Amino acid sequence: MKHHLVLVIYLLCVRSLFAQLRTFDEIFPDISEDIRAAAFSSKSYVRSGQKSAGFVLTGNNRSTALSPQILNIVLNKNPRFLLESIFVIPITPGTVDLIDIYNALGNIQGINKLWYSSDPQKKNSPVFENVTRIVSEKQTTPIPDPPPSNILPNIETMYIKLKDINFGNSYYRSQIILIQNGLSYTLTNFKNISFLFIPVIREEKFIAQLYIEPINEGVLFYIIAGADISDFLTSRISIDSAINKRLSVFISWATDGIIEKSNR
Repeated sequence: MKHHLVLVIYLLCVRSLFAQLRTFDEIFPDISEDIRAAAFSSKSYVRSGQKSAGFVLTGNNRSTALSPQILNIVLNKNPRFLLESIFVIPITPGTVDLIDIYNALGNIQGINKLWYSSDPQKKNSPVFENVTRIVSEKQTTPIPDPPPSNILPNIETMYIKLKDINFGNSYYRSQIILIQNGLSYTLTNFKNISFLFIPVIREEKFIAQLYIEPINEGVLFYIIAGADISDFLTSRISIDSAINKRLSVFISWATDGIIEKSNR
């Protein structure tokens, strides 16, 4: 009986180790050629808009093989503004696994190195400064990032403090969860995001999720973000630009970390 148990465990490990990666077309079987081409381009596929204006998420199609949990983490908040992005980093299959992605997402200090620019040739505009982990929502003492881990937890929560160039000190709760074949990285503001003491986005009213999965063509990123912003401020600021700019920095941080892991 003992030998049979060892054999079963061994076979399960081998099956897990050599499990076939999904392809992009298996995950998005009915996606349009235009969206597919954009997802594999350097610009990626990005759309945003007001939910009330009939904005429809590509990932919410019934044929899409994404777990409903991936979308519901954001949609259950019922945000008024939505953003969706899909893209693939062309990395050789097998060079990056989930533990590599987890460790890349754990390097919070790496966000300090990234600046934003609409022109890739002119990266001279910092968006975030003094980015650090903190102890908790109530205790904002900075703490260092831990060393890379060899263990992949089912769920982990971290807290982040950063200085936003427009909104000053901002505070986020980030959570990494194992979902389906990949990792979900969810970012939520646990304090108001304010401009000149005026709340722009109230606490728990901004949420962004990065779902990251190694696939046959590389590493897939499916991103969905939502926010509630008052009508008064909507008419005075560009929501698309404000959210896109900040998400771009977080996405660059995640992709740079994953590419670095693949080049080990």
